Amino acid sequence: MTLWAIVPVKPLRRGKSRLSGVLNEDERTVLNHCLLAHTLDVLAAVPEIEHTLVVSRDPAALALARDYKARTVQEHGLPQLNLALTRATIVAVSHAVWGVLVLPAALPLLTVADVQALVACSRQPPVVVVAPDRHGRGTNALLVSPAGGIHYSFGKESFQRHCGLATKAGMRLEVCDRPNLALDLDLPADLQMVDGALEQLQAYDNRHLKILET
Repeated sequence: MTLWAIVPVKPLRRGKSRLSGVLNEDERTVLNHCLLAHTLDVLAAVPEIEHTLVVSRDPAALALARDYKARTVQEHGLPQLNLALTRATIVAVSHAVWGVLVLPAALPLLTVADVQALVACSRQPPVVVVAPDRHGRGTNALLVSPAGGIHYSFGKESFQRHCGLATKAGMRLEVCDRPNLALDLDLPADLQMVDGALEQLQAYDNRHLKILET
């Protein structure tokens, strides 16, 4: 089964706006940059992922993606995550891809084993694999095989919607509930849970801090 990862990325200087009370714009930019680099590094080390496709309207994010040998899709028009993911999926399907893994660049604890756990759940398609956030409301990863099997419905309370869409489409539903997949960086309280991981991310990503020059 050919599997691609799709990584949606907001403009690096605008993402994580809900952390503005504890991080200034430059600090959030570096954080977003490190999270994207970490996500791409992990995906590149997963043999089951044939290619990674980054979709963004931010030239800096797309340039970083190309540094990691990822493919890119330039987002145009009004920001609309689900539409952008649909367009990226169409690109993947045009390359005879069977399944796609949507993985936002927001998981600081993500490991190769976490991605492989998602893939392992998808061995018998048609299947939808959903990784919930730690509150059990959002979707932190979504694997759909075959690609395009359900419509994307990211946003508030998306976990239950994606589960319902899988059932409605007659696809097998798998829930992959892992601590590293459940913890995304969204609110100041999340930062306190991953202090050590953030230090490691920034240290390992110093080679890419040219982001602040753009």
